[in-house]
Amino acid sequence: MGAHALDRDLAGLAAAARAALVREIDASGAWAADPAWRAAFEAVPRHLFVPYYYVGVMGGYERRWGESPDPRTREKWVRGAYADAPLATRLRDGELVSSSSQPSLMAMMLAELRVRDGDRVLEIGAGTGYNAALLAHRLGDDHVTTVDLEPEITEAARAHLAAAGYHPVVVTGDGARGVPERAPFDRIIATCTLASVPTAWLAQCRPGARILSPLATGLIALTVRDAGHAEGRFLHTPAYFVPLRGAGRRDREPADPSGVPRRARESDRFRFLLALSGDSLEPREAYALWEREGQPGRERYGVTVSGDREWAWLDDPEGPCVWPLR
Repeated sequence: MGAHALDRDLAGLAAAARAALVREIDASGAWAADPAWRAAFEAVPRHLFVPYYYVGVMGGYERRWGESPDPRTREKWVRGAYADAPLATRLRDGELVSSSSQPSLMAMMLAELRVRDGDRVLEIGAGTGYNAALLAHRLGDDHVTTVDLEPEITEAARAHLAAAGYHPVVVTGDGARGVPERAPFDRIIATCTLASVPTAWLAQCRPGARILSPLATGLIALTVRDAGHAEGRFLHTPAYFVPLRGAGRRDREPADPSGVPRRARESDRFRFLLALSGDSLEPREAYALWEREGQPGRERYGVTVSGDREWAWLDDPEGPCVWPLR
């Protein structure tokens, strides 16, 4: 039995589970900024994009797959495919290298992308292909491009998309370089964490384009003014994704918060500031700023890209609380 050729009982379970997931996302308010995304989540069958995945168990991971000879395992697979939870889809030497994100977070990110009919979208990080399918359902195949560095990931994503009836452009390449042959884009959405914003993306955007990407442990929403300038603030929500891989990646070393009071070390807000500041601020410096400014949440921070400079800031891009990202 192929993963996309479910028997009647499992097909019914998948339809019911998908409807339940849509109700759960609806209740969370994730797509409040653009409720038109509800139709895409109702239509796109997530189980086709996760023919197998891994769940954490004592001592490692357990594989669940749609072609298991055990009917109970197949039922668990279907139910898990429609849980509002991230799913580990690829492991390498015990390390997670690819996943299908939590659907409600995907819904919120897609809503915050603020697409309009006719927009051309570039997705950085093809993953399973599920997010590209949601975009293609909303905008049409020709308006969606997704790129990933790993050939096995893009091959699998292309197969999953075809099984679900979607055919956006799937490119194997370094996401940090964008996809210039498909430019210009009106929107760029990344599903992997950045250390800084690749300048190639700005050059491939139309003026007024919106870039939405994980950065540190948040989501930055940038408006592109031109090929050399973009600026925007973080959304309020936390976001944890695997890092962008490729030649354009530069890791920011996590700061050691020793010497900082425990209540700050355990605060998500302070840990976000540490992740965003990298080695630009010493932990005690970051702590002093955090306390002085009232323990600010993510939405008070922003990023500016201007020419070969890129900096993060609190409240004001030209204010006193700024530090370089590259």
